Amino acid sequence: MDLEIRRPEPVDMGIEMQSFGIKGAEDVEEALAALLEGKNVLIEGKYSNGLDLLHALQGYLKKMYTAQNYEEQRAYRAEYRKRSHQIMLKIRKHKLRVKKSPEIGWLEILYPEFRELMLTLPDVQGLNSSWQWYKKGVNVPVLRNKIHPYYGTYFPTRFEHLILFDNWLKRYEGPKKTAIDVGIGSGVLSMQLVKHGFQKSFGTDTNPNAIVGLKEFMGETKLSRKIELDYGHLFGKWEKPTELIVFNPPWLPIARESDRVDTAMYYDDKLFPEFFAEAQKRLLPDGKLVLLFSNIGQLTKATKVHPIEEELAKGGRYELELCLKKKVGLASKKTERDQYWRAEEAVELWVLKQK
Repeated sequence: MDLEIRRPEPVDMGIEMQSFGIKGAEDVEEALAALLEGKNVLIEGKYSNGLDLLHALQGYLKKMYTAQNYEEQRAYRAEYRKRSHQIMLKIRKHKLRVKKSPEIGWLEILYPEFRELMLTLPDVQGLNSSWQWYKKGVNVPVLRNKIHPYYGTYFPTRFEHLILFDNWLKRYEGPKKTAIDVGIGSGVLSMQLVKHGFQKSFGTDTNPNAIVGLKEFMGETKLSRKIELDYGHLFGKWEKPTELIVFNPPWLPIARESDRVDTAMYYDDKLFPEFFAEAQKRLLPDGKLVLLFSNIGQLTKATKVHPIEEELAKGGRYELELCLKKKVGLASKKTERDQYWRAEEAVELWVLKQK
């Protein structure tokens, strides 16, 4: 099956815009005023002009949203997202049409049919960052080699939960014939399984970019014979019972409609009940269910319900074998947000078995 790769949607070239080749502070203020009036701004001149405008927008919004609680931060991010996506850049022959702009290989790979198009500046920034990670690779402490995450694919930037899982795998003494990795993303959990002797990992994902990217990354290597992929919801086409199911789900519940686009970060109220019900059908009698989670939802008051604890208390399907927790490192000093809860955050590894 040929999968349609997800990419930022091009902006209609015919929309009304104001052009700004920003040269000084007055020009930035004029462009910012246009954004706040709901107008679209086309950046001309230098790529850095757009970055100056984003910086001005951030400064303006931080004066509006001064509280450091979680809801205020979310409101700030929502407004920033809305206004920043009114800033446009034109692209011709897969090159940005501004001076001193970065070379972004994704423009040719993801938009081969376009001679000319327009994208928002945040989308261009996302493509640029992704291209750098893809080309340079990402070091993951629990793996021998770098990963090269494909555009639009979740990859870890924090590793405490992966270290918990790796330490658990070192002590795991059960059979290692097969495992299912639900929501495989950039493939780290499956690569850990292979590293620790599992013969086969069956990985699924609802993101086509994850499947396409992992197939490209593995190529014809030994890894491609150890990890099989399927594009599908939860367990996809994998029906055969297995001795181990691993799941690193989203850690926060959906609070607003815009959250639904980020399924790597936010879960709806159906995800966990459906997962636990379907997992029971695919777990061998002595099999284990391993979930990687966090207490971030409770710390930020996004929810009072811990979905794994709720399943154990009310589901009637599983009992707890083990729960390991590990404090996370403090956020970077360069990051102003989230410091108030980060000091108390802990990642969790839950091991469940059938009753």
